[in-house]
Amino acid sequence: MPHTLNVYTLPKLVEPEELAGATVVVIDVLRASTTIVHALEAGAKEVIPCETVDEALAVARDTPDDDMVLAGERGGLPIDGFRLGNSPREFNLHSVGGKVVVFTTTNGTRAIARARGADRVLIGAFVNATAVFNELVEEERIALICAGTRGQIGLDDVLLAGMLVERLQRRGGLLYEQNAQAVAARETWLQAFALPRVLGAEPLEPERLAGELRKSPGGKNLLELGMEEDILAAAEIDRFHGVPELDREGVRIRLG
Repeated sequence: MPHTLNVYTLPKLVEPEELAGATVVVIDVLRASTTIVHALEAGAKEVIPCETVDEALAVARDTPDDDMVLAGERGGLPIDGFRLGNSPREFNLHSVGGKVVVFTTTNGTRAIARARGADRVLIGAFVNATAVFNELVEEERIALICAGTRGQIGLDDVLLAGMLVERLQRRGGLLYEQNAQAVAARETWLQAFALPRVLGAEPLEPERLAGELRKSPGGKNLLELGMEEDILAAAEIDRFHGVPELDREGVRIRLG
């Protein structure tokens, strides 16, 4: 079978059954993917993604309070009664170390739910981009699902998808069948950064990346909410080396 590398710029553009047998990377740079990586790297036991607030509350009721942290947002703002929002800067050893994070967001956790039928579901962000790439190099069927922002395509997500497509394409050794969205995402990445086509040669400064992230719907929303530091946190490329992965039951995310 040919190797395939597809990008879906919104979750609704792929049917769940199309993902059977594929390795999926769910991308929500601003901010769920970035926050999940931060939470697990800070020592959280696991993250339980929930599509709705009610689902998160139900899961929380079944988890001892001492072991659990409710976290999430709607419209970019923390949810009433939840201990944490969706700012990666909130997730540290003190707030989530040794805890189960029950997590629901406007876009990211819904994208994760869309991918549950895949063979593997990884969580990708710029903060762990190279680690995600390394997980993908031996995979035969790859799908990159961008969460978007309230139904709008997000430049933040497309840029990461494009970077991964570019790296995979130019590492050599494999030819991928790609959909049109994968080709477009790669072009978006190259046009934004005019990168040399040598693996690992990206002279990517976080502030330069943050400048592009600010242009996305999610970035504009965070600027309006006074959360620019979250954009800077999301632009810290390769800060971490772990790759969160959804378990086989599609319930819990842990570091691989």
